[in-house]
Amino acid sequence: MTGLRRWGAGLVFLLPSILLVGIFVYGFIGKNILTSFDQVVTKSGKVRAPGGLENYATLIGDPRYQHALWNLLVLTVVFVVGTMFFGLLWAVLLERSVKGEGVFRSIFLFPMAVSFVAAGVVWRWLLSPATGEGAVGLNQLFQYMGMPWLQSSWWSAGQFNMAAMAIPAIWQLSGYVMALFLSGFRGISLDQREAARVDGATEWKLYRHVLFPQLSPVALSALIIVGHMSMKMFDLIYSIAGPNSYTAEVPATLMWAQMFQLSDTTGAAVNATLLLVIVAVVVVPYLVYTNRSEKR
Repeated sequence: MTGLRRWGAGLVFLLPSILLVGIFVYGFIGKNILTSFDQVVTKSGKVRAPGGLENYATLIGDPRYQHALWNLLVLTVVFVVGTMFFGLLWAVLLERSVKGEGVFRSIFLFPMAVSFVAAGVVWRWLLSPATGEGAVGLNQLFQYMGMPWLQSSWWSAGQFNMAAMAIPAIWQLSGYVMALFLSGFRGISLDQREAARVDGATEWKLYRHVLFPQLSPVALSALIIVGHMSMKMFDLIYSIAGPNSYTAEVPATLMWAQMFQLSDTTGAAVNATLLLVIVAVVVVPYLVYTNRSEKR
């Protein structure tokens, strides 16, 4: 009876959260999926959405959506590689107990405290494609340094290449990845390092054969976190490229255009469902792997 009372008391405290999550998360996801199967016919008799799975086939076959998917792939690859590289590099440098470690750690982590919108406004100025007398940001610096070749192609055309779009995201989240790797390094005992050095291991071999292999779980977690963040990134791209940039369009910004510019709620729902599936394909296997590892 005592156990039942405790269980009942716990349920009472959790019930508001369960109801809110059930309604505003899973309920809205379910509503979105149902909307994605709607058939839409305009007043003029034009079929805007045929209904059912044909809605998905229509969106997937749309060249604009395919362009957005390609942009998303480029953004994700550059963003993930950049954050993992710089995060690991900074963690390796700081874990060697350099002087002023606390200061450097704060500097690297500071961009995380800035919102994506605020960072996007600043980086939009820095990456401005304007040249000549109207040049600002980096282009103005390049002009002073006599390097006009850095203003060619996509830069001078006024369109943001997705690889360049990843630069602000890398700047903002590399510190977070650094913190993850740094905590992984600090979790490795000093005895293992000393034993490897006694056996004649160089510093490179120490990292290659002793330290890096033990960072695999941390690396996987960082990979999943930054990967799924890039897939649903909206605010940073919207702040830098604006609401109507076809060149920098990704599924999240396309969804905004479908919903508020094209008034295509069904298309936006299909886009959102596909984006949910893409993120789930990445996150769900990681959750299953983590759950199995904890049970061992």
